Amino acid sequence: MTYKVFRTMPFSDRLIALRKQRGLTQEALADLIEITKTQVYRYESGTSQPTLDVIKKIAIALSVTSDELIFEVDERKPDDSLTLLLEGVNRLDSDEKHVIREMIEGMLVKHQTKQMVKSLAR
Repeated sequence: MTYKVFRTMPFSDRLIALRKQRGLTQEALADLIEITKTQVYRYESGTSQPTLDVIKKIAIALSVTSDELIFEVDERKPDDSLTLLLEGVNRLDSDEKHVIREMIEGMLVKHQTKQMVKSLAR
């Protein structure tokens, strides 16, 4: 099955597009995820947001990941230059990977600390 890529689209529009792509009515989707048709309408109109449990059920019913429902394309991926570096890390042995992981985690903690200090200084 070919999946269309949904670049910048709110959750409600993405849900409509995926549901229609699967040939499902609001009622059919509601039946699959055991909620009311009215609630599906609310999600699709943007007047209500599903719980995590419902997002999981929607993802299963539509045969997509929860990330595909929630996030924009490439929203959770590193930029291209980091992707190339991370591909190189895959060739390292486990000890070297561990060192790289610790360095990245340390930089992230440092960044988060700087952000917290900035917000406290305001």
